[in-house]
Amino acid sequence: MSKFWSPFVKELVPYVPGEQPKLTNLVKLNTNENPYGPSPKALAAMQAELTENLRLYPDPNGERLKRAVADYYHVRPDQVFVGNGSDEVLAHIFHGLFQHGKPLLFPDVTYSFYPVYCGLYGIAYEPIALDDKFQIEMADYARPNGGIIFPNPNAPTGCLLPLEAIERLLQKNPDSVVVVDEAYIDFGGESAVALVDRYPNLLVTQTLSKSRSLAGLRVGLAVGHPDLIEALERIKNSFNSFPLDRIAIAGAAAAFEDRAYFEQTCQQVIASREALTVAMQELGFEVLPSAANFIFARHPQRDAAALAAGLREHGVIVRHFKQGRIEQFLRISIGAPEQNQALIDALKHIG
Repeated sequence: MSKFWSPFVKELVPYVPGEQPKLTNLVKLNTNENPYGPSPKALAAMQAELTENLRLYPDPNGERLKRAVADYYHVRPDQVFVGNGSDEVLAHIFHGLFQHGKPLLFPDVTYSFYPVYCGLYGIAYEPIALDDKFQIEMADYARPNGGIIFPNPNAPTGCLLPLEAIERLLQKNPDSVVVVDEAYIDFGGESAVALVDRYPNLLVTQTLSKSRSLAGLRVGLAVGHPDLIEALERIKNSFNSFPLDRIAIAGAAAAFEDRAYFEQTCQQVIASREALTVAMQELGFEVLPSAANFIFARHPQRDAAALAAGLREHGVIVRHFKQGRIEQFLRISIGAPEQNQALIDALKHIG
């Protein structure tokens, strides 16, 4: 702590990202990265941008990417916002749409950046407890609020809400912005983008880090009513007018255009998730139903922290959260089949 820090900075509690180990011989199943590489067409598009044109600023609006997203989801480009990773998009949402003096509602077990943003922007919030099966109960959100946000599938649980439940929530909260954070939707859910033309208070966020294997590129987006998008554009242009570089715009647009590769790799992850779930259950683990590229599991007789430490000794890294309700769970990213088998083998050795 420095004497030059403002009182505001002293009070901040930053987000802690998943570990990025420097060793290369580890089975890394802790940060939900895709085990399969980016689309070859995306790689080619990025390579084509490595010219003298890098001396020029990129398109500040990312129009090529907005068109690609709009074409994919059958919406208009003015319904699309793009930014430097979905975390930046979320930051603009918190700053621009949730500062109404009433508490923001989100689950008590969810993406841990949400309370961080509330602290950063001075937003009151109220965590809403998941039920005893770690599911979001929509009826619990029928209370006065300054906005609602939740991941679907939820993170770190992986549990999915059906589209009709989200629509009921929107109908009960017509005067609040409802943000559905769809970082993992492509691994088994139906996107709420299908509802944006009917509900002007709905905003859907996504990332290219998971299903499109571009975590290293840092591209996120939001889809919603043009009025909501305009608010984000105003925030963006008061903060950083050029959030996406030429390479990111080209690669992300090509990734959306290469539907065949995207669908193939998503199906591979889904198949691996189902196989890993069965293998974990055979070892006595309880595995929550997941529609994400990870599973959330606990063993009734084995301590989660001890399991995580034992796996590390065998060269396998998973994510262990110390939060009270979930301290006996491990979040395990879906790897390639050989990575998943290494996890199972390690669990057998430390059993």
